[in-house]
Order: sequence, then structure tokens, then C-alpha cells
Amino acid sequence: MRWTLKPKPDLEKVNHLQEVLQVDEITAALLVQRGIDSYDEAKTFFRPSIKDLHDPFLMKDMDKAVARIEKAIVNNENILVYGDYDVDGTTAVALLSSYLKTKHSLVYTYIPDRYAEGYGVSKEGIDFASENDFTLIIALDCGIKAIDKVAYANDLGIDFIICDHHRPGATIPDAVAVLDPKRTDCNYPFKELCGCGVGFKLIQALAEKDGQAAEDLLPYLDLVATAIGADIVPINGENRVLTFFGLQVVNNDPRPGIKAILEQIEKSELTITDVVFIVAPRINAAGRMKHGNFAVKLLTEDNYEVAKTYAAEINVFNTVRRDTDKQITAEALKQIEENQEEGRLTTVVYQEDWHKGVIGIVASRLTETYYRPTLVFAKSGNILAASARSVKGFDVYNALEACSQYIEQFGGHKYAAGLTLEEKNYESFKQAFEDVVSKTIDPYLLESEIKIDAQIDLKDITPKFYRILKQFAPFGPTNMTPVFMTENLRDTGYGKCVGEDKNHLRITVAQPDSQTMVGIGFGMGDKFDLISNNKKFRAVYSIDENEWQGNVSLQLKLRDIKS
Repeated sequence: MRWTLKPKPDLEKVNHLQEVLQVDEITAALLVQRGIDSYDEAKTFFRPSIKDLHDPFLMKDMDKAVARIEKAIVNNENILVYGDYDVDGTTAVALLSSYLKTKHSLVYTYIPDRYAEGYGVSKEGIDFASENDFTLIIALDCGIKAIDKVAYANDLGIDFIICDHHRPGATIPDAVAVLDPKRTDCNYPFKELCGCGVGFKLIQALAEKDGQAAEDLLPYLDLVATAIGADIVPINGENRVLTFFGLQVVNNDPRPGIKAILEQIEKSELTITDVVFIVAPRINAAGRMKHGNFAVKLLTEDNYEVAKTYAAEINVFNTVRRDTDKQITAEALKQIEENQEEGRLTTVVYQEDWHKGVIGIVASRLTETYYRPTLVFAKSGNILAASARSVKGFDVYNALEACSQYIEQFGGHKYAAGLTLEEKNYESFKQAFEDVVSKTIDPYLLESEIKIDAQIDLKDITPKFYRILKQFAPFGPTNMTPVFMTENLRDTGYGKCVGEDKNHLRITVAQPDSQTMVGIGFGMGDKFDLISNNKKFRAVYSIDENEWQGNVSLQLKLRDIKS
């Protein structure tokens, strides 16, 4: 791994923050690195307020969306809340449908079948709406490129409201309202909402028109925080506020469906990382292995006992999902090893019988292994479907756009995207993708990088320092967990490989004139030689708490070690 120590922040700003906040130099420097250099900015960062949320009517078309929904309620119209089958889509559908049902009885939900209909707004979904007398569809986490589908719905007399956060194409669909902060003609101050976040802004606008305040909507934020974490959007600005209060709901008073998921694990207080790795995969498993409707049913269920049965069912889906992605990852790694082509900067693999529901997870695992832009294809009906994942700093969406002559459909973000193509175009696309990446990627991006916030000594790690550090949470893109480097370390002789396969490293480190600390490095068992026999080494780590038999102590969560 490449270690990159971030440039030291402006010393004058650091000194100013030290003085006004009464904190140590390291803490002040961490804040300045995050763009916080005044007392007021620090107060907003450490003490988020629901009043920091923007006026929802600043979003283009919000007034039109609210007016059309109000008209539907007055005229007793059937409303169909439509969303994608992943975490962002299903949480968004659960959020908007459960809110609308407090005002209107004729609200129903629709999640497209991942395999029969594919991603986004489908013709089948519109036909369902037409056959069942729906006159308004509200699409969440999808729809920004559904030009033809919206036109088809218009011909059938069905209105569309789109709530999306993906990049628009050159043309905006001809819907009644298109809410998407990434529209070039939208002046909404915060551009990085997830799909569920855009849905929240819609209910905030509806609530405001009914004389309610944003505080009245706090119970919905467990869904929004889950979507923000799962969709890996930046946790700054408005997303930080939504996540901060959403985690409070998750930990103190979650909806029955999330409470039922949490009952399956043993953890006293969940962080956003726990939500990403514990709650989100279970919600996702429904759409991956069966149908996204299961997730919506779980997240909208009011009866806790019923929610427990849904959660148990979804837990089974998640177990099957884990086994399936483990098997496909092994097959994909074998395929790569057997077909190694010298000098390739991309990974593109395909097997007809791979489960389409887990290829995104497999793509992520392959990216971690080989650290290069990756595509995993599976057969989906008569076409091939793929999930794309990228390395930090490289825009895979733009790379796909450059290969669009071979692609039927694609969409997504800088680091994750999906596409479909005809099987006859697979080899041509594979070569075109390799060519585009080879010409546009900076070679240094193909080496995994650890960005280090600061170089510190063990004596700097005090309980007070960690208490303040915890208040930097929730962590995520643009506000990652602080990473530190310490040099001149030695293991005190207790270092060993641990775990069932002895592939984790546990050390007790010391530094001259400092306390000893325990460090744990998951998957770092192969680094044991670097720390054995009293060798001097340096380490990169974050700091967390270890709870063992009722005792809580600080430990180093190792990221890498070098001699």
C-alpha cells in the first residue's frame, strides 16, 4: 500500500481553533483538514441541528411535486410509490409510502423484479399502474433517464414525479416534477443526497405545507441514515445532519423492522459502519436473492411480532447471499488467474450462471484484491448484465460512457455503476473498456493508498483525546475515520497471529517514554515477521475501543505496517 501523509494544515488556523475551542493541536489540525476553521463551523460540526437542513422548496420542481400530490389526495387518486430494489430504493419507498399513508389511504408500493424487469422504471411497472387505475407514480432512486418510460406513461394518462440523485442525461424526462439536486438547472445548495434523502426532502416539503416542522419527521430518519450509509454518499453538510439524527433513532427508537434486524445481533450502540455492514446487507439481500418487496414489507410493518418473522426470513436470504457471493468470488478469482493477460489495467469477468444479485459484491471483492477498475458480468435473460466498481480517483461512469456504442443501458456513480449489453458485444466492449482505462487512468491510482491525517506518538492517545475523536462521527466519505501514523515502535514480545486461520495479527506495542498499547490487524497475519524479534517498525492505524469481559480499553486498529 502507498502511504500518503496529508499536508499539514494552515498553522494560523490551527492555533486559532486551539484557542477558541480549548483543544489540543492534533484535534485542531484534524478539524482544519476537514474545512472547519472557526468556532461557528466547529459548533455546527460537533452539534448538528435539525434546523441546519435546507428549505426543501429550494429544489427545482419541489413546488410542482407537492402541488401534484396534494391534488391526488384531494381527488382521491391511487398513488403508486415506485423504487429501486436496493437499500436506497427500498428505504425511500418505505419512507414516502408510510408518510403518505398518514394523509391518504390509496397509497401502494411497487419494487421492480431485479431479474424480470431490471433496474429502474420498467414498462411492466407502468402497465401494472395502468391496469390498476393509478394516475400518479412517484419514482424514487431511479427515473432520471427514463425518457421513453415517462412518455409511455403520459400516453396512458399516468403522471410521474421523479425523485432521483443520479446524474441526468442530456434530456430530462417529461414528468410533472423531476427532483434531482444533480440537475444542472437545480440550485439546491447540497448536491450529494441519496435517493432516500431526496424522498425525505419531499416529505419535508409536504409536512411544511401542513404546518409541521422538520423535527416532526425525526422518526423517518432511521431509514435515511441507513440509505446514506449503504449508498456511500458524502457524510458532510445535510447528509451529516440526517445521519447524526438518524443514528439516534436507530439506537433509541427504531421502527419495528429495523428493531427486529438489530435483535439478531449483539451490539449496544450502532455506528454508521455497523449500519452499513449489519443492517444494510440484510435489507439488500431481499432484492438480491428474492424480491425487494420483502424489504419494503419489513420496513413499513407496524407490528413488531410480524416484523420479527419478516426479519428472520430476510436473515435467511442474507445467509444464502453470503454463501453465493463467496462461491462466485472464488470462481471469478480462478478465472482471472487462469486467463492472466500481461499488462491489463482492468478486470472484466463473465460466467453465464453467476447470480446477478451478488455480482456487485463480487466486483467490490475483486477490486479489493487486484485494485483496478472491475466489471463482473452475468447472463440476464437474453442480455448480459454487469456491475462495475472502480478504484479511488478514477471515474468508472465516464469510462463506460466512452464505451457506450457497445452498451444497451447504463447508470450509476463515479465509483459504482451498472450496465447491460448484448452478448455479441461482450468481447468488443471488454477491449474498449481496457483501452479507455489504459489511456485515461493515472498509473499511481492502481496502487491502494492509505491517507494519513497526522503523525503522532502513543503518548498522544489519551481517553480525553479519544472522547473528542468520537464526536467527529458519523464517519464516511469526506469525513473519514482519522488515520494516524506512529514510528519507532517495537512489539513487547506478546505479538502473535490469532483467529481460526491465524490470519489476524495482535501486537502489544511500545514506544520510548510512552505507554504500551494493543493493536489488532485483521488479515495482517502475514506481517508478523516485520514485528518479531524486537524489530523496529512503523504503523498506520485508527483508534477504537476494545470491550472484553466488561473492561473497555483503547486499541490501535491497524491498517498497515512497514519496517
